[in-house]
Amino acid sequence: MSAQSPLTEQEFQSAVELLHRLLPGDELNRLQPSGPATVYTTMVTLWMMMLQRLGGGKSLSGVVKDVLAYNRELLPDCKRIREGTLSENSGAFSEARQRLREGTVEFFANRVSDSLIESSPLWFDGRRGIIFDGTTITLAPTDELRAEFPPASNQHGESVWPVALLLVAHELHSGAALTPEIGAMYGENNTSEAQLARRLLVRVPPRSIILADANFGIFSVAYHAVQAGHEALFRVTKSRFKSYRRQAELVDEFEGQATYRWRWTPTPKDRKTNPDLPADAALDVLLHEVPLPNETLYLVTTLLVSGECAGEYYAHRYDVEHDIRNVKVVLNTERIRAHSAAMVRKELLTSIAAYNLVVQFRKQAAQLANLPPRRLSFTGVWNTFESFLLHQPPCSASEWMDRFSAALKIAARDKLPNRPGRSYPRRAHPRRPKSTRFMKELVSQSTNSEKPPPKSTK
Repeated sequence: MSAQSPLTEQEFQSAVELLHRLLPGDELNRLQPSGPATVYTTMVTLWMMMLQRLGGGKSLSGVVKDVLAYNRELLPDCKRIREGTLSENSGAFSEARQRLREGTVEFFANRVSDSLIESSPLWFDGRRGIIFDGTTITLAPTDELRAEFPPASNQHGESVWPVALLLVAHELHSGAALTPEIGAMYGENNTSEAQLARRLLVRVPPRSIILADANFGIFSVAYHAVQAGHEALFRVTKSRFKSYRRQAELVDEFEGQATYRWRWTPTPKDRKTNPDLPADAALDVLLHEVPLPNETLYLVTTLLVSGECAGEYYAHRYDVEHDIRNVKVVLNTERIRAHSAAMVRKELLTSIAAYNLVVQFRKQAAQLANLPPRRLSFTGVWNTFESFLLHQPPCSASEWMDRFSAALKIAARDKLPNRPGRSYPRRAHPRRPKSTRFMKELVSQSTNSEKPPPKSTK
């Protein structure tokens, strides 16, 4: 389909129906009901928290004003809305965010995520590709967050910023994200990517292929992936591979590429860190040594594929680096404003839901352009979504259909450059500097909220 083709009424209706399935307002309001005169109902509050993230991390006051200016149709039909007397103060919205239960937000975010992933095509052998990776975010330096997510420390003492470890999982075709697992990166009760992976594996769509880097290339993660009904394709470190290879049987070797068959069993260290592993725990795997122009891939997999195929499949793992950047940098999730652990989790969940809505819009635009979704720029599509849909005055259903159609056609032109022969080696995306002013504001806000009112001097 050409990018210039008009959006048909049937296609538009399908998009609207999908949006209703993704955002079950009635179901959510039944799950956590609000009073009859409540303006910020459960669904309205969730929508506004997503709008915060879609706006790059807007303040509470900013999103309230945006809704009153551009999105009044989100609000329920009540006297204050009809008469235009609803206050632009963010206090009521702030209280509504606090009222939201974590379970409600989690249900909502999972519903959006699962619906999008289920609508994506299968990848290989009737299975989906799911990419795992770990990342961190730093949080506001409040006492509660420092206790739950301790900062990093060195010989000079402890840092200021609480650090949370996230395990993310993104669908290979569309980039849609499952809701992440979160834990402490440092401190006495810190967690690891392997521990978080075990929790996340049970939520991955059935019969998926899990792709992950060398941090996950250990027996316990692969074993629990298989126990959950998935296949594993993991990179391993060179030293681990050499250790594994000594016990394996060579089955193919050609032009520097080698494949080995191996019965993988847990080491004493594996059993020490995973005492619940059964006595007969073992996996039949293939080890692949795949030379590349600038490096060699060392892979372990439960898939019965050649080393060349395994290398081609594993190349898709690097897509998650861009997905993480889109979540953290483009939507500014790396600077969550919340001061409590509960609100951090709620903001993180609604941020993933917001990201997934942009991914869905990109997917529809890609269909219009007859391209894979990842060939369109997430940043470009997000800018189109924000400018041509969010920041527009209210209109009738037919006018909105025209607006949506026009926005899709614009987004369909947000193509990433195609530059054959160029190499893009893996690198860390630069972190945004945290200004001292921002830190002082957060500390001041946290401290002032706990201080008693000053005594009168009269």
